[in-house]
Amino acid sequence: MFDDLSTSALRVAVTGLSARQNAIANNIANVETPGFRARKVKFEEALSGAITRGQSPLGVSPSTSESLEPTRLNGNNVNLDEETLSHIDTTMRYQLTLRAIDSKYGLLRDAIKGA
Repeated sequence: MFDDLSTSALRVAVTGLSARQNAIANNIANVETPGFRARKVKFEEALSGAITRGQSPLGVSPSTSESLEPTRLNGNNVNLDEETLSHIDTTMRYQLTLRAIDSKYGLLRDAIKGA
């Protein structure tokens, strides 16, 4: 029950979204640090690919890379507007994923209670 495809995919999504939230927070914290390069976290394509190929999503882990966006004069390439929008999007996706997990476990709770 806890290792079915959807539960595994949701767990991987929570891990990836959490990693993205941490990267965004770090990017925003370093918005004025000379030479700092923004980090980007990707996992959706790998997760989708694993599911499409019939593989376990649990083998998917988020990958972090440096942003290739142009830099300002101080060598920093953090775009505060982009990071803010990404933060909002990631937070909404994270909340939706947690709701899906809660709903899935709610069904299990109800089944155990006999409701």
